[in-house]
This record gives sequence, C-alpha cells and structure tokens, in this order.
Amino acid sequence: MTPTAKTVLYVRVSTAGQTSDHQLTQARAAGYEIKDNHVITDHGVSGVKTVLKERDQGRRLYDLLQPGDTLLVRWVDRLGRTYSDVKQVIEHFNAMGVTVKTVINNMTFEADYKLEDPTLRAARDAILAFMSAIAEADAKAKAEARQAGIDHVKASPDAKRKYRGKPPSFDRATFAQVQNMLSQDGVTISEIAREAGISRQTVHRIKDDPVKAEEALTRWGM
Repeated sequence: MTPTAKTVLYVRVSTAGQTSDHQLTQARAAGYEIKDNHVITDHGVSGVKTVLKERDQGRRLYDLLQPGDTLLVRWVDRLGRTYSDVKQVIEHFNAMGVTVKTVINNMTFEADYKLEDPTLRAARDAILAFMSAIAEADAKAKAEARQAGIDHVKASPDAKRKYRGKPPSFDRATFAQVQNMLSQDGVTISEIAREAGISRQTVHRIKDDPVKAEEALTRWGM
C-alpha cells in the first residue's frame, strides 16, 4: 500500500433498528485501523433490490476509493446479494487497484496489480465466484424462509390484524410532502429525499407506486 492508502469500511444495515457500530467494533477488534470518516454506511437499504452503485452511500465508494486502498466489509453480501452483483463489484474494484477484504473469515481479494502471476489471479477469481454464489444462495434461502412465515401468518384466522408487513419509513405528512414535490418541475429525487428527511429509495417507492404507499399508511393507522 502507498503511504496515502486508506482502509474504508462499508456498512449496509437494512432496518432502522440496526446500527453500524457493531460492524465497526468487529472490524477494529480484528485488527483493522479505520478512521471514523472512512466508515461509509447505508441505512434501510435492501441488498437484494438495490445494487451498490445505486445506494445513497454506496455510490461514494466509487469516488472515494483509489488505487492502493482497501475496501473492508463484514462479508461479501454487504456488496450485493446476487452472484452477478457481488462478482461485478469486487472485480471492478480489483481492476482499479483496490483490494477487497472481509472481516468474517478474513477473505482477501487482491487488487489486479498485486497478482501478476496468472495462476494466483485465477485462484482469486475462482474463490470470488464461489463466495458470490454462496451469498446468492444464502439470500435466496432467507427470502424463502421469510415468505414461508408470511404465508403462514396470512393463512391464520386473524391475519388482517396480525399481518401488516413492514411499517412505512414515512408518515402521512411526509407522504403528502413527497407527492407535492414530485409534481413540481425540475425537482430531483435527491432534493426531495433531503428535504423530506427520507432515503432516495423511499422517494422512488412513493413515486413508482403511490397507491401501495397509501395502503401501507392505512394498514398502520397512520
């Protein structure tokens, strides 16, 4: 690594109740020196539905990381949950000279310039393909288990009372504010998200399916 090289920890937490603190603590306990301003966190973002470069903070990595840097994640599923997404992201950063490491099991995917030997590069790529497949299989298994639980609850006699789904990340006033701003010419999704205090993904959900957003508010008595 060059004298100016840095280690950047990327954290993705999918629910409001989760924080990045435990992942940072775990990384530091593993021996990584990470400055507070080198922790990039995406809150409330689905790794299945949103690729890294489309996440609010994930996009920062593409500007922040430089050749010689290290991108650290708890596990490869933080970067994506499908085989193609995980593989594409790590290959992109490796090609630009960034090494990708995981806290769990201390997996290392070296930057291309560090692997002049084609055999070593082939070994790295084989491990990357395997880990990417594992991430997708794990995501699929969890999704199927979740759906099975949802189907079970929906089939119960008091399903309407019990099953309301995930509570909306916005209230009715915010919903109205977003709809009003969406009707204005020249207002970007990022501007709406910043003004309303919600994520870009939430703005997109309201924009793409306002009826569904309204139904969620009603289910939760909001």
